[in-house]
Amino acid sequence: MREILESPRAPAPVGAYPHARRAGGLLFLSGIGPREPGTNAIPDSFEGQCNAVFRNVRAVLEDAGARWEDLLDVTVFLTHMKRDFAIYNRLYAEHFRDAQPCRTTVEVLSLPTPIDIELKCIAEVVPR
Repeated sequence: MREILESPRAPAPVGAYPHARRAGGLLFLSGIGPREPGTNAIPDSFEGQCNAVFRNVRAVLEDAGARWEDLLDVTVFLTHMKRDFAIYNRLYAEHFRDAQPCRTTVEVLSLPTPIDIELKCIAEVVPR
C-alpha cells in the first residue's frame, strides 16, 4: 500500500511534493520547516524555529495516523551548525526523550526559504 498524505494543519510545501508518503507500515515525511501554517511567518529566534518545526512535524504525523513516539529516524538540516547545534541538542533532548529516534544532523548552506532548520523524518504507523 502506498499513499500520498497532506496535512491541513501544517504549512503548505514550498515545492511539488507531499507532506508525507506511506509505504506499508512506514511513513516518510518530506522536509518540514518552521513556517507557521496559514501565514508562512517564521519565528524570529532559533529556539522558536525549533519549536515550530516540532509542532509542524507532529501535525503531519498525527494527520497521517502516527504519533510522535512512532518516529524512527530524524535527519536535521541546520544552516548554522556552530551557532545553533547546542540549542537544538538541548531542545531535541527535551522533545524526543520518549521517542528516542535515530538522528543525523548536517549543516547546509541554505534551505529553500529563509529558515535555519528543517527536519526529514521516518515513522512507523502502528495500528491502534
